[in-house]
Amino acid sequence: MHRSTCIRSLIFLATVTLGLTTVTPVFAHHLKKSQSNVFQVTTTSAKALALYRKGMADYENLYLERCNDEWREAVKEDPNLGVAWAWIAFNSSNPQEVHEAREKAKEISPKLTPGEQLMIAWIVKVQEGDFIGGISAMNDMLEMYPKDKHLLYLAANWLMTEDSNDHAQRLLEKALSIDKNFPAALNDLAYVEARQREFAKAFAAMERYIVLLPNEPNPQDSYGELLRMAGDYEGSLKHYRAALKIDPDFVTSQLGLGDTYALMGNQQQARVEYDKAIRFAPNEADRLSYRMQYAMTYVRDGHPAEADKEYLAIAADASAKDQPLEEAQAFQRMAEYQNDDNVALHYLKSAEDALNSKTISPAERDEELSRVLRFCTVRASDAGNQALAEKSLSQLEAMANGTHNRVIQSSYNGAAGTLLMAQKKYDDAIAHLEDDEDDPFSMNLLVQAYYETGDNDKLHDIEGKLRGTNVPTMEQALVVPSERTKRPLI
Repeated sequence: MHRSTCIRSLIFLATVTLGLTTVTPVFAHHLKKSQSNVFQVTTTSAKALALYRKGMADYENLYLERCNDEWREAVKEDPNLGVAWAWIAFNSSNPQEVHEAREKAKEISPKLTPGEQLMIAWIVKVQEGDFIGGISAMNDMLEMYPKDKHLLYLAANWLMTEDSNDHAQRLLEKALSIDKNFPAALNDLAYVEARQREFAKAFAAMERYIVLLPNEPNPQDSYGELLRMAGDYEGSLKHYRAALKIDPDFVTSQLGLGDTYALMGNQQQARVEYDKAIRFAPNEADRLSYRMQYAMTYVRDGHPAEADKEYLAIAADASAKDQPLEEAQAFQRMAEYQNDDNVALHYLKSAEDALNSKTISPAERDEELSRVLRFCTVRASDAGNQALAEKSLSQLEAMANGTHNRVIQSSYNGAAGTLLMAQKKYDDAIAHLEDDEDDPFSMNLLVQAYYETGDNDKLHDIEGKLRGTNVPTMEQALVVPSERTKRPLI
């Protein structure tokens, strides 16, 4: 996408931007913070640099498999391109590749600039479970390059995956103060606003995003997802189809069609669309993930036995193909819809066993384990197995106390709040559940807790939020449709 002059026998530092790139030949040394406003990449190969930069541009445009291929080619050209190894580790869905790329980035890091070391430390530490250390490295990197809009976007984009929406919003707004027409930041800011139910703002950002990138599929894809979140299913379908018209291979839009039909209640058509997404999935992890969405249609249809067959087949395939995270997710999702608590606990134990794989990153293992422990706590309590419930909650509490990871924090607060509700300790339950109020199970309990404590204003707000939750998750499938059939409490 962008080319630069090859400079041999020197290490050069290249400014990574989406516009023109300035390549400054220098002998290896570290730049001070004040000497550059944008992130610098150390490499001996102009071709490697071009591939790296193209990968970063494709990452911003959500070509999430194509950018992996470009970074893989970049490190073939220059095996010492440390930040490319780091981004392979960050974005790959192959557990073995993630591990090997992370180790390679760590090995190379001491030879690189301070900025590159911080970028690698951010990614490595987070993946290895040192969440506080990773956040610290990320913040130091942003302080070193405070005017690099692309770094601000990358940090915000990751924070959104960790449910740190407020922090992400501040970084995105800073990026847009540098460039008000920065497409990637506009896209993510719209998602933050949609999560806050500020749909008018989100749609305005989407309109600008589409104008800026009229020939890219992701603006249409994002608009489709945000319209679905707002409950405009027909508008959602229209934009997903527009994305596929621009790029028929943009498989996330094909998945989006399936997710939208599923939320509309048309499970038969959802399965047709999911089948297409599964067929064209770019990697094994995505294929397994799409199959799990397909399996969920049977839960929504009220056919749990059919869902069981699908999820068991997915778990077996994931195990055979060394995809332990997806294996655990399949068992965990099975557990959620089981009527029998002991059957659910059996599948949760299978999920926990899958997470013992050495190929899975500590961060992914801990986040998924927190979800497993959450449901284990609740199901064990419902089954009258208080010893297991207390053991699971204690383990989950220890994990939460040892990290600032919002996913783990939410799992703990959801589990603790659920047990406190069972004990009719409503005020204590509310304190926990409000820290997990995006989860449909916790929202449902908050409706009850606010009713019991007479807080009608909060009851009205959370009831509306619960009924307006339009996300294609198991939690939504199990809670929201049935709540919409009930009469509101106020």
